[in-house]
Amino acid sequence: MTFEYTLQKESTDTKARCGEFTTPHGKIETPVFMPVGTKATVKTMSPEELEEIDTQIILGNTYHLYLRPGHDLIEEAGGLHEFMNWNGPILTDSGGFQVFSLADRREISEEGVEFQSHLDGSKEFISPEKSIEIQMGLGADIIMAFDECPAHSAEKEYIKESLELTTRWAKRCQQAHTRDDQALFGIIQGGMHRDLREQSAEEITALDFPGYAIGGLSVGESKELMHEVLDYAPDLLPADKPRYLMGVGTPQDLFEGVMRGIDMFDCVFPTRIARNGAVFTSQGRITIRNATYKRQFTSLDPECDCYVCQNYTRAYIRHLIKRNEILGLRLTTYHNLYFLNDLMAKMRQAIFAEELFEFRENFYRKYGLEL
Repeated sequence: MTFEYTLQKESTDTKARCGEFTTPHGKIETPVFMPVGTKATVKTMSPEELEEIDTQIILGNTYHLYLRPGHDLIEEAGGLHEFMNWNGPILTDSGGFQVFSLADRREISEEGVEFQSHLDGSKEFISPEKSIEIQMGLGADIIMAFDECPAHSAEKEYIKESLELTTRWAKRCQQAHTRDDQALFGIIQGGMHRDLREQSAEEITALDFPGYAIGGLSVGESKELMHEVLDYAPDLLPADKPRYLMGVGTPQDLFEGVMRGIDMFDCVFPTRIARNGAVFTSQGRITIRNATYKRQFTSLDPECDCYVCQNYTRAYIRHLIKRNEILGLRLTTYHNLYFLNDLMAKMRQAIFAEELFEFRENFYRKYGLEL
């Protein structure tokens, strides 16, 4: 199947854009947020609930699924869609970021990365070819090229060598990828250095992938540095293909990315904070476990029309969270994902209406963010 992306609208006063791309498991309207289903599940959520809150696409993790239960088993089950009973599009990452996070337990070479499993300490090896083999077995609609993600504070010379290694790995990924019902995306690296980002973009876009990700951001650098890179990096990528910013998922980051021309986002942040009792609201983020909400018999967010806000109070959800009841984690997660899905839908509407600046200004003022 040919992967198709259609650019539908470009904002006249920002770099924001709306598009649509077609996958074997449905169309995706962009800009879009992708909930993370690391181990073939978005924690606490059923696939039916994800569909209920208009989730368009979810993300699975190659590293974790390779270790358990194994891509061979998932392939035998009919692929990730069948295995987890999710009928919509899926994106799998390459495992590169997880390998990056194992800095003290891995060794990078031209061939790939040898690392110790975080589960049992066993030695494992992932090469570009192995990453593609795993992802083809998983059967996601969109898969990622295997890359090295250096620390943002690494020396410039190392980052240059790293991005050149990523380019060589990207070519090997293309050669190893044989499924025509999957779109293989390339990843741009280069750290916080504009000249290196330009070099990486030139090398990776020359390979003509159907989509591109901006890697190496949201890895500990300041918001100012991230925005500095985002001010120019999306412009280095083709306008007729989707642009994916990896690992970003706060409301502010979504706005700032969309304003700069990003189409796709993913992050564990909304589900992780939900399990710690923190929720997004139109008036700002709140920590529902705090004592101030003990006798608040109102919804999490009076402006939200999700199932949780229509049926449960802050006082009750606080009680559940304080007692470590599973339902509390489910309700906060449901609400946070609904909030971000709804926010992205409203951003798309605002872009089409040429009202994104006004929408962002109103949202930031109520949320307590500075422009």
